[in-house]
Amino acid sequence: MKLNNTLFSSVKVKLFTTLSITILMIIIFLILVNSFALENFYLYSKQRTLKAVYETINNYYKNSEQENDIETELEKISVRNNFDILIKDNNGINIYTTNRNFSSVMESINDMINKFNVSSSKDIETNDKFSIKKQSDLKSGITYVMLTGKLENGYFLYIRIPVNSIQDSVRISNNFLWLMAGFTILIASIMVSIVSRKFTDPILELNNIAKKMSNLDFSQKYEVTDAKDEINNLGKSINIMSDKLEKTIRQLRNTNIELEKDIEEKSKLDEMRTSFISDVSHELKTPIALIQGYSEGLLENINADEESRKFYAEVIIDETNKMDRLVKQLLELMKLEYGKREFSNHEFDIVELEKEVIRKSKVMLEEKGIKVEFDEGQEINVIADDFYIEQVITNYLTNAIKNAKEIDGEKTIRISNNIDTEKNKVCVKVFNTGETIKEENLNRIWNRFYKADESRNREDGGSGIGLAFVKAIMNNYQNKYGVNNLDNGVEFYFELDLK
Repeated sequence: MKLNNTLFSSVKVKLFTTLSITILMIIIFLILVNSFALENFYLYSKQRTLKAVYETINNYYKNSEQENDIETELEKISVRNNFDILIKDNNGINIYTTNRNFSSVMESINDMINKFNVSSSKDIETNDKFSIKKQSDLKSGITYVMLTGKLENGYFLYIRIPVNSIQDSVRISNNFLWLMAGFTILIASIMVSIVSRKFTDPILELNNIAKKMSNLDFSQKYEVTDAKDEINNLGKSINIMSDKLEKTIRQLRNTNIELEKDIEEKSKLDEMRTSFISDVSHELKTPIALIQGYSEGLLENINADEESRKFYAEVIIDETNKMDRLVKQLLELMKLEYGKREFSNHEFDIVELEKEVIRKSKVMLEEKGIKVEFDEGQEINVIADDFYIEQVITNYLTNAIKNAKEIDGEKTIRISNNIDTEKNKVCVKVFNTGETIKEENLNRIWNRFYKADESRNREDGGSGIGLAFVKAIMNNYQNKYGVNNLDNGVEFYFELDLK
């Protein structure tokens, strides 16, 4: 339950944190834009409006002869743009004003500027017709954008717009944005809780299935839907792995029961069972660790690409198949070592069998660039079980291919048959050029799972029981087998009874 809560909380927290940070970044960006760009944009917009109004008023006085019509239009302009408009003639007498206090305010402002310097102004645009300034009344704290200009008929035009309103709007807008950020994050947390369950519930189900599989309980299966998403594909892979593991474990249990029945009356039962369990435990550690690791990878990396998830699933299935083959090989080896296999001995030509083994290994030989020396002209009939003898030759040849190296410009494998008429036996030898085997390893290489070269990987290194098979088969025939170090390589051999 603790693992489930941790998994759910992890996904939920990550989604919530990501959304919250994104929302906050957008809100901060908007606040910065409001604080530093909105007022400037507002001033720029009003500047253009002031210039347009100046031209409009100038045209009114140029083209209109009715003063009442001009005042009507000026009133419309004032109301529409929230302007204070003052027009004076060249003698300083008020011709028109939208605000009766505007004229006195203008005179008061000019007096205060001259006497007390309580107002400050900043030029925005000035030309021969008009000037636009941003003017602050330090006493009242009110800031205006003021246009002062002279019309073509000689009148003086004054237009002002208060700027404090836009500053208040920026402050209100920023407060509103912070408020919206809070509401948005609250709504996002609710949505994350709902949406995250669509991802976490299938993952939690797969996690429970994996935990049961680790306890050898394969009863629960993931319910596959028609959706073609990554989690559904993962569920299919888990089901396949579960079926294969269940089949392998069932087969292992059944075979173990058969073995117990077969050797129940013999004193070697305890020794055989102990050895088998030890070997299985030793060799299944790696594939089980890989399966566990890749299963956890599938569960933890749901946002990984499709190719990686397919690769993880293929590794799990491949390791399951390897465990299945290894268990079967171990069981076969155990039966050979404890005399529980009956050989179907008959007469056959050992040379033809060697030719067949070489033919099956042709691809590997060509890939390695190995030259094979073999005299196939002579017929040599022996008495043995050709199925097991083929395994002996195959193991020797495969071992030679893996270890063959170039010596004096040649990479060679040589298969020879030496007949001893006195003993009525033939000695089959498989030689490969390459490094010799250390003296202390000459006897150890016949043990199960022993590898003289510990650096070999799992693919190239084999299962480590090939030579143990040779040993078990030859011991059943009570014939000699072994290995000799030569000057330029290694030679493995075994003996068989002639016809």
